Amino acid sequence: MAEIELEGLALAQAIAKSADEIQAEDITILDLQGISTIADFFVICSGTSHPHLKAIRREITHSLDSDYNLKRHAAEGNPESHWIVLDYRDVIVHIFHNDKRDLYSLEDLWSDAATVRPEISSAEAENSTDE
Repeated sequence: MAEIELEGLALAQAIAKSADEIQAEDITILDLQGISTIADFFVICSGTSHPHLKAIRREITHSLDSDYNLKRHAAEGNPESHWIVLDYRDVIVHIFHNDKRDLYSLEDLWSDAATVRPEISSAEAENSTDE
């Protein structure tokens, strides 16, 4: 397989698609370009249980590795902490348990960031709005 360069918004969209395939909920992409030096994009999604959080992490990691030969730079957290972070350098993925997402409220913390509509097929995306 030829290696495909994937970065920025294209990477964020690929991550959102992988999360959607494993039925992650409330998938959001925040555009942090010009706002933060941490990353260019955040992909934020939710899971309903510890096994679901593991499955989302596994699907994203496997999909990027097998489809694009792209390995994550770092990972933090675990399903028991209800927050998993995957660092793909210019895109950081936040996988929350439904019970904790509102508590940390990253969308409010980064309210200056534009919201990008994920290019996914789930009804969840169709109900989201661009800000």
